[in-house]
Amino acid sequence: MTQLISWGLLAFGLSFVMTVFVKQLALKKGAVDVPTKARKIHKKPIARLGGLAIFVAFSAVMFIILASNGTLVSGSITYFHYAGVFIGGLILMFGGYVDDRYELPAHISIVSPFLAAITVIIFGIEIEKLSNPFGGVIYLTEIQSDILVFVWLMVVMYTTKFLDGLDGLATSVTSIGSLMIMLLSLTVAYYQPDVALMSAVAIGSMLGFLFWNFHPASIFLGEGGSTYVGFLLGVLAVISGGKLATALLVLGIPLLDAVWVVVRRYRAGGIKNIFAGDRKHLHHRLYDRGFGQRSVVLFYMIIATSFGITTLVFQSREKLVALVILALLMLLVALFFSRKDKYEAQ
Repeated sequence: MTQLISWGLLAFGLSFVMTVFVKQLALKKGAVDVPTKARKIHKKPIARLGGLAIFVAFSAVMFIILASNGTLVSGSITYFHYAGVFIGGLILMFGGYVDDRYELPAHISIVSPFLAAITVIIFGIEIEKLSNPFGGVIYLTEIQSDILVFVWLMVVMYTTKFLDGLDGLATSVTSIGSLMIMLLSLTVAYYQPDVALMSAVAIGSMLGFLFWNFHPASIFLGEGGSTYVGFLLGVLAVISGGKLATALLVLGIPLLDAVWVVVRRYRAGGIKNIFAGDRKHLHHRLYDRGFGQRSVVLFYMIIATSFGITTLVFQSREKLVALVILALLMLLVALFFSRKDKYEAQ
């Protein structure tokens, strides 16, 4: 535990300091979010590229640990796997910088998340088996694993991308997800010191940035950062032995909200309309109904923590029940706001 705290604090400190430099870089390069669109909540230009601070802090501390001791390679995770995580993150940072600088259309900005997901697969990050909630284990073939990892990472990355609509929201929720994976990795049943340490570094990197990103934010994650925090959480869930249920329970409400928004946009204007930004996400709706940004973020954190904790005590079948409860909860919320929209449109 001492090692986790020490390396986590180092990542926090580095991310904290790096965010200051990244902010100046963003302002100098013109990577700034100007509130010219109606869906924007902030009132003045805010620097983007914040995800770069998380990436640098996480990568630097991971390199130091890999060079100084063997904890990170004490299990089934290899140097080759970590290289894939680094290169995948680098791709997201490059694509995110270009997107933040030039505001790329959706069919172009999807390229970097696509390549990042493909990269980790090429570097051997896979899911060999999944727990069957009805008993036993489901073993996956290589092609099944590749498809699942790709779809999983794309879904998680775009969930956090859509979630990044209020100060500190995406970073807070993904930090909680990483914390749950770390705690699960420290239990007797799943003891994985390498995954726990990697999670601690990820948490420290995110929290160091969150200090500057929490409302009122002085810097945003940016396109690269909003997908990178999801990328880290998604990779942690895979690399820890297929703990997808843990991340799913933490991201349950944001993920279901993303599905709801995508379906609504598709019905309203087809495929081209899916990536058209608006203020119909749940966090926007709560904000527009009078909840402050901090209150909405706190609400999401409570939900994420509450369902995340269930992964520490529930078995596979009980986790499935929790996921069903989340889905029903989100369905009720969607029906409520859909009726509100129809009523207000009359």
